Amino acid sequence: MHMLFYIAIVLFAGMFFAKILAKFKLPNVTGYLIAGLIIGPSILGIIPKEGADKLSIISEAALSFIAYSIGSEFNIENLKNVGKGVIVITIFEALTAVALVDMSMIFIFKQSVPFSLVLGAIAAATAPAATLMVIRQYKAKGPVVNTLLPVVAMDDAVGIIAFGISTTIAKAILNNSTNISVFKIIFIPLLEIFFALLLGFIMGIILTYLSKKARGEDSLLSIIIAVLFATTGIAIRFELSSLLACMMVGATLINIDPNNKRAFTTVERFTPPVLISFFTIAGVQLDLSILKDVGFLGIAYVIIRVAGKMLGAYLGARISKFPSTVQKYLGYTLIPQAGVAIGLSMVAQNTLPDPYGVRIRTIVLAGTVIYELVGPMITKMALIKAGEIQVGK
Repeated sequence: MHMLFYIAIVLFAGMFFAKILAKFKLPNVTGYLIAGLIIGPSILGIIPKEGADKLSIISEAALSFIAYSIGSEFNIENLKNVGKGVIVITIFEALTAVALVDMSMIFIFKQSVPFSLVLGAIAAATAPAATLMVIRQYKAKGPVVNTLLPVVAMDDAVGIIAFGISTTIAKAILNNSTNISVFKIIFIPLLEIFFALLLGFIMGIILTYLSKKARGEDSLLSIIIAVLFATTGIAIRFELSSLLACMMVGATLINIDPNNKRAFTTVERFTPPVLISFFTIAGVQLDLSILKDVGFLGIAYVIIRVAGKMLGAYLGARISKFPSTVQKYLGYTLIPQAGVAIGLSMVAQNTLPDPYGVRIRTIVLAGTVIYELVGPMITKMALIKAGEIQVGK
């Protein structure tokens, strides 16, 4: 079948299952993943494996938009306004999850260092959509909510940076397994990260200049798409992190021209079908046959990541002297994981050789379904305990 037919099936199936699961108060992303799983080779086979492989370009496009929008959160003025405490909490909750998953996979489950580093880096990412849905639905307000909103805004950026570092180190280890040196494991990865950020900075300056010349939203949208696709293509060509580069494009634009909000809002109106396709394709690529091999590791990942988020949020809030309710309950609201984590798992699958990449992808996708099912319920209970949702709402 032609690729356009597969795209049509992906869009229809994703929207249909999201609509059904919405009746059960479940996030749209869960519907997209389940839709992809059902129409994919693991169950019905409407889209075969080779069909799913053809759709990878859509995933690349979606990731460039996701990273670009995350870059907008790196507005230096906004970071000053939220205060050091929120930044401390974000770093602690993200990196504690990374460290716990890394160490447990290496020392307890005896997994390879490259596999453990990359899986651990993905643990940092949090999905704000499901959490924000609960806040809006129940009109929650208070110190926990006020702290949570800026934390989840910055959280994925920390995750992408951690992933960029971990992936480059993992590749260095795998490519030099018989001749490992400090230079190859540390200096070369740092160079790759530097050049990815430099590429994003240069393309961000170009986008800032061109966006000022754009007349109308159609022209602006075309310019943004061209710049992001060029950034992604150049990064892939030179084996740099396209995620870091596209994130830097957004960060550069928002800091040079903070009032240029339309460069981000214009993209938001264009991306819904791209993101629906992205999440549904992720479900298509979920290989159930591998679940039995990674099932125990998957369960461990789900539990250890949550423990890391809760411990890190508690330590960060305590060090920053936040109210006791924030210390106790913030970690519970950071459980959901979806968009960025799914994207990072796709990059891992494309970057790392088998069996590392495909195992990471399967663990993260299965974990996402679990997190998106239980995360909103746990968030609601935590906010009730914190007194920020009125019982009975």
